[in-house]
Amino acid sequence: MSLVVYLAAVVFGLSCVVLLRRPVTAVRDPLTVSTCVAIVLGSLVFVCSAPLTLAAVNDLTGVPNFGAPLTYGMLSAYSCSLIVLLINWRGGPRKRVRRLVLRAIAAYTLLVVALIVLFALADADTERLTDLDTYYAGTPFLREMILLYLAGHSAAMLVMCVMCVKWAREVTGLLRAGLRLILAGGLLDLVGFQAAKYTAVAARWAGHDLDFLSTSVAPPMASLGALICSAGFVLPRLLPAVLAHWRGLGDYRKLAPLWALLRFVSTAPKPPVSWWHLPLEKLRWREVSIHDALLALAPYFDDRVRERAREAALRAGRGAHQARLVAEAVMLTDAARRAAACQAPLDTPSSYRLHATEVSGTGGLVELAQALARSADPDAICEGTVRAAHGWNHG
Repeated sequence: MSLVVYLAAVVFGLSCVVLLRRPVTAVRDPLTVSTCVAIVLGSLVFVCSAPLTLAAVNDLTGVPNFGAPLTYGMLSAYSCSLIVLLINWRGGPRKRVRRLVLRAIAAYTLLVVALIVLFALADADTERLTDLDTYYAGTPFLREMILLYLAGHSAAMLVMCVMCVKWAREVTGLLRAGLRLILAGGLLDLVGFQAAKYTAVAARWAGHDLDFLSTSVAPPMASLGALICSAGFVLPRLLPAVLAHWRGLGDYRKLAPLWALLRFVSTAPKPPVSWWHLPLEKLRWREVSIHDALLALAPYFDDRVRERAREAALRAGRGAHQARLVAEAVMLTDAARRAAACQAPLDTPSSYRLHATEVSGTGGLVELAQALARSADPDAICEGTVRAAHGWNHG
């Protein structure tokens, strides 16, 4: 059981590592900080609740069952962090957010203090690593401690579920999907973990034994609910970045024909090719390199080559925009051929601006690269003798 709980803690904590991939920027964002605090506290709850951890804490302190108030206190702190996270996520006036956060922290601080006082007053000499809730369900002070930590956690889950339902009506897209995941995790915690705990404790009061609900059903349900909640908190913040990198990787690959033609230009900085660079970073480097190369080749642009290629494309049935792209690709290929052959630039430089330099973003370069791939022979480019452009230039 300890191994499963430790594994859940590791998986839970990994989302925090992802959110803190840029620590300097992350610590300035209250939402990111509160998300990471909630995830770390959730991971610590898993670690503290593992039987191996409980036994080690009890041995280290010399107090039987000292791990119980530690775990319950950590769970209460985690419950508080979820409320604080939702408050920060919802946002609003700064003073109001700060006031609500302080109230939540104050309430759960008092709860943790009460748990410690009740444990100190109780008689819990028999160490119980897996069934303390049911074993001491009728013991004075420990009974109240158990009910208090469950009530505090239930209150946090209920508040979280109600806030998610209300807020989900006001938002759309990934934020709504995240709220629904959080709601699903919260409901799973309420039904799978807390209901099982309450039922097992009540059964002890009634003289029955349903301890398996507390020892075998509740822990995995709590782990699953926490993981689903963490996915709901992380999804709206990470998925847009993941999708952006995915699109960046696609654009990076689409620019390959254009980069293959221009990479020989000495002024173009060579993009990083190391595997640890993210797709968007590699794409930015490739964009900068291509734009620098285009600027260096501008003196070689021949308007006659471009006009002949455009007219040929129009006669072939291409639209005006596609004909322009094809013509630019042919002109650029011709310019690259002559530059690679160390020929002199044109006596009268062209003042023509490529479509890719008139639009922002990567779209224009991608269109040019695709037109180049359709109209040029890559092997001929490598030899510096592009046949199509050469034929147009001297036809």
